[in-house]
Order: sequence, then structure tokens, then C-alpha cells
Amino acid sequence: MPDNELNKWRLILGKHAKEQIGFSGEGQLHFMDMEEALDYLYSRENGEDVRREGGNGAFSLTVASWITKVRTLFPKETVEVLERHALETYHMTELLTDKEVLEKLEPNQELLKTIMQLKHLMKGEVLESARRIVRQVAEELTAKLEQDIRRSVLGRLDRNADSKVKSARNLDIKRTIRKNLSHYDPQEKRLVLENVYFNSRVRKFNKWRVVIAVDESGSMLDSVIHSAIMAGIFARLPMLDTKLVIFDTQVVDLSGYMDDPVATLMSVQLGGGTNIAGALAYCETLVENPYRTMVVLVSDLCEGGPAGALYGVCRGIIESGAKLIALTALDMEANPSYNRKIAEDLAAMGAYVAAMTPAQLADWMGTVIK
Repeated sequence: MPDNELNKWRLILGKHAKEQIGFSGEGQLHFMDMEEALDYLYSRENGEDVRREGGNGAFSLTVASWITKVRTLFPKETVEVLERHALETYHMTELLTDKEVLEKLEPNQELLKTIMQLKHLMKGEVLESARRIVRQVAEELTAKLEQDIRRSVLGRLDRNADSKVKSARNLDIKRTIRKNLSHYDPQEKRLVLENVYFNSRVRKFNKWRVVIAVDESGSMLDSVIHSAIMAGIFARLPMLDTKLVIFDTQVVDLSGYMDDPVATLMSVQLGGGTNIAGALAYCETLVENPYRTMVVLVSDLCEGGPAGALYGVCRGIIESGAKLIALTALDMEANPSYNRKIAEDLAAMGAYVAAMTPAQLADWMGTVIK
């Protein structure tokens, strides 16, 4: 077996296999460093307390030096796995209470979720570093989603005005043919196009109000993040008047903070009970023109109070003429876990019940607006 294959097996089996398999070949020093970094983390599986061990090797590492080492030794995808295991499996919360360590972590959605879960442990400079990470990840998510969302919601065409945006999607075929008929070549039997015409986007809107109510229970964390990002994007669209509400047993209206994703996300208090009926009753007070209002409930529908109260307020919203959509998941994967009985009952009332990605929600809203 080639040296590299043997070395990889040694990494898989760990230090306890050193008597049977040794590192060999030109890259053995590199593999030894990799084992040192892996051992620092996975020795916890055997109940070893690396903080009390002395000597050299893995046990001479600090959390900060471990982060530096794994980012040097392993590809990005592996680093993210190791960091997630450190935080979620081995509860190395010191990763988020040390400013130096925190700033070496890869800013991504997994780290954002961890910060939201552990922000109560942070103070001073650590908390400020966490806020910068939250802003960076939120801005990256916004940039990734905004173009498609704007296209879905703004996609209606104004056929009475020309467009400077020359794309096949905007092509006005009938007008192009009509304006070029004088250039028809009867001998060649073809139409010569001297000018091509395009439609423009609609620029004037009768606004729709969108009320987004987000369940902040721990199981909805991915959906909470995407709901906050979506609300911020919606708030910048000319045809939407957006409101954002988060809730557990209490209701907090964050509509005034939608342009600041850090303030929104750091306001979330994960866990606790759930009073969906109370949250929707508050949302009902925000409905001014029911026939141009969408109430978007993002929840696993695990109601903490009587189901009858939830059904009553949902029925009231639907019968008023407003559109009620219950999203059992709103994230890039849209893998829902929810109370199926309540979902079926709401669908029977006339609510639209689904698990959606952000793009799917934008498409649905664009269709309603049109």
C-alpha cells in the first residue's frame, strides 16, 4: 500500500494505532502535525481532559493555536467540520469567549448559528467581534439571495414603455416584428431587423403589506436567519411594506430594525415556549388593507397553547381577505419538521402551507402580486 494511503489510515485510527502503523514517506511530518491537531479535538471522545495534560504534542496546543493549525493543515471544508464538532459535540465554548480565537474562525452560517446560541456568554471585545461576524455573514447571505428575490418579485413587465435592459426575457416580439415589416425581403423571404424593442419593468406599484412572524424556538434557527435576511431585502422593494415580528410566548416587533441585520439577529432569544396564536393576534392588528396583505408565519406549528385559539385567529385572518402562508421551514434546504395535524387543518381552512427556500417564497409572492 502506498505511503500516503497508510498515513491516511493512521489518521483515521488515531494515536492508539501507532504501534501497528507508523507514519512514513516524504509527507510524514505533515501527517504527524495533522494527527496532533485531530488528537487535540478527538481525544475528548475518550474522556481525556487535555487542559490538565502536560508534555509536548497535542496537549501543548491552546485553543487559539489549534484553530491556526487546522486552518493551515486542512482544506476549508474539513476545517468547517472540525470547528462544528468542537462547538457542538465537545462543547469547546472557549472558542466563543476568546476574541483571538473567535476572529480566526471561518465566518459562515454555522458560525452565525453558534454565535446566536452562545451570545449570552460573550462580553466586551468578544461580543463586538461576534457582531462583526454576524454582519459579514448576513451581508454575504443578502448578496447571494437579493438578485433572485428582486427578479422574482419585480418580474412583471410594463408593455407600454421601452427598456434599456436588453435581454431575451424583456424582448417585445410583436412590436419588433411590427416596426420592421417595412424591411421585409420578399426575394429572400426574411425579415431584416433594423431595431429590436424591449419591455421595461413596472415602476409604479400599489403596495402590498407583508407581515412576517417568525417562531424563535431553537428548532427553527436556520429559518430565523433566512427570515431576517428576507425581511431586510423585502423592506427595500418598492411594492412591499414589510413588517417583521419574532415570538416565543412573547411578541417582539422588529420592523424598525430590518435594515440592520445585526440588531435583528442578535435580538433573537432562542428556546422557550411558543404562543403562535398570540403572535398572529398581534399580526392581525397590522393588517390595514386585507386584500393587499400577506401574513407569513414561519413556524414548526408546535403550538404551546390550545389549538382552538390558533385556529380561531387563523380563520379570522383568512376570512378578512388577507393571504396566510405558513412556512414550516424557510432555508436553503427547506427540510421541515412540524406538527402535521395543525398544518393539515390550516391548509383545509385556506392557508397556504409549505416548506420553502427563499427563492421559492419570492416566486410565490411575485405570483400573488401579479
